[in-house]
Amino acid sequence: MQNIVILAGNIGQNPEVRTTQGGTKITNFTLATSRPRLSEGRVMRDENGYRVMDTEWHRITCFNGLGKTVAEHCEKGMKVLVHGRIHYTKWTDATGTDRYGCEIIAEKVDFLSRPKSAESENPELVDRDDEIPFCKERGLSLGPGGETRWVC
Repeated sequence: MQNIVILAGNIGQNPEVRTTQGGTKITNFTLATSRPRLSEGRVMRDENGYRVMDTEWHRITCFNGLGKTVAEHCEKGMKVLVHGRIHYTKWTDATGTDRYGCEIIAEKVDFLSRPKSAESENPELVDRDDEIPFCKERGLSLGPGGETRWVC
């Protein structure tokens, strides 16, 4: 059996980087994914005829080279495709209550849009679609070692 997760969504906050005492760099960000809300098997629509969307938030963690590249090139609002695995944690807080958490450990991150700060550099490359494309010439791909390459 394998633990594989693939998420496509928008970055909810600028990535945050920290370093452990052992020197491991850890980059964290949140990712918003959306899907249409269903009622009795049909897509719900609002009073204007637009689809009602349900959004879920995911905590993403990147290590070392991948984390460094994500921190340098990603910002809030960018569309990314994250390949990784689910990691569950359990800890006891200061009051003695057991707490549980879930995060996605990223193994690969594909950029599906450019940062808004890069719009002035080459505006025709900025993705303005509402739907998330899974393969575009202008996407960046980041592997576990942090190598950067164009996808498709």
